[in-house]
Amino acid sequence: MTATVEYRDKIAVLSLGDGENRFSPEWLETVNTLLDGVEKNAHGLVTVGTGKFYSNGLDLDWLMANGDRADWYVGEVQGLFNRVLTFPLPTVAAVNGHAFGAGAMLAIAHDYRVMREDRGYYCFPEVDIHIPFTPGMAALIQAKLMPQTAITAMATGHRYGGNEALLAGLVDGTATEAEIVNTAVERLTPIVGKDPGTLGAIKATMYRTVTEALRQGRS
Repeated sequence: MTATVEYRDKIAVLSLGDGENRFSPEWLETVNTLLDGVEKNAHGLVTVGTGKFYSNGLDLDWLMANGDRADWYVGEVQGLFNRVLTFPLPTVAAVNGHAFGAGAMLAIAHDYRVMREDRGYYCFPEVDIHIPFTPGMAALIQAKLMPQTAITAMATGHRYGGNEALLAGLVDGTATEAEIVNTAVERLTPIVGKDPGTLGAIKATMYRTVTEALRQGRS
């Protein structure tokens, strides 16, 4: 199943899919199209996966087969991060399962994160798979984490379960699998209704240096 959107009143729940939800070019296009509709029709955004994975991040198989398009691909991925980071609506990632690498970065680009309390890992494994962070990716993570958490998460590849992720400040709350979307919606409900133009401008100012880093190399 590819990405889809359903609405709970005026809060959009964007399902990333029911597989590993890796960032194939087709998946990126679908998600961006869905976000176009969310911007027009919703007052808040929740993203969530189905089953075992929130997202396993980059589509490494596609990247290996299309090395000549690597710069374009990374630009598209970082464009999605920046779009979510500065989205003109309140956002929550409902991390239902494993969030690895770029999948963890997508979650951290949201305003808030809620993670399943009993299963799944939140992890930046780049140090162990020999893929250095781009300046934009590093800036994104460091903008959201305390310095000591950032060095542990980024330089050791530590896998955080739900409760440990909460203590480290990677996520803002935990919930059962059955309640994770409801918990994310409940977190958004009191803060929806802000003017999108104002909210988008505030986020753009807050994260200006991250945006500049994420845009490096984009065509």
